[in-house]
Amino acid sequence: MSRRLNAAQAVVVALLVSCLVLVAVELAKGAASEPAPKLANPCRPRNVQPSGFDATVQRIVLDGFDGAACRLHTTREELVLSLDPATGERRWDPPTIERALRAGLLRAVDDAERRGDIPGFVAPLLRRLVESAPIDQLIRGGIGLRDLLGSL
Repeated sequence: MSRRLNAAQAVVVALLVSCLVLVAVELAKGAASEPAPKLANPCRPRNVQPSGFDATVQRIVLDGFDGAACRLHTTREELVLSLDPATGERRWDPPTIERALRAGLLRAVDDAERRGDIPGFVAPLLRRLVESAPIDQLIRGGIGLRDLLGSL
């Protein structure tokens, strides 16, 4: 009994064949022997020059995570994964993570002020925000800017 493929089935078959060809080509080019990516040491400063408001905020947050990861003797990536209990990667209790994140973010604000990324009059406001923000609620989500500014 001969069955003809309809258009949708033909597309699925073509996609599967394309995937197999792509995997075969990558393996032939040596993908299996590639070294694992090297994760940056969070205790060493990164040489990134922010440009603009968004880049400065991102750098402060990433530097804060680096500081927290350094304090916990782990990588920034492992720390971020441990923030979501669903990943099963949580190695630290919430108060330990909160203390590490606050310390890392405070250091990041100090570094940003020292580098001139943020004006001196803004740094005390950011420090107060870091000291009073509900870190656990920020991690879980569901918090707005009004909630944060109300904590100042």
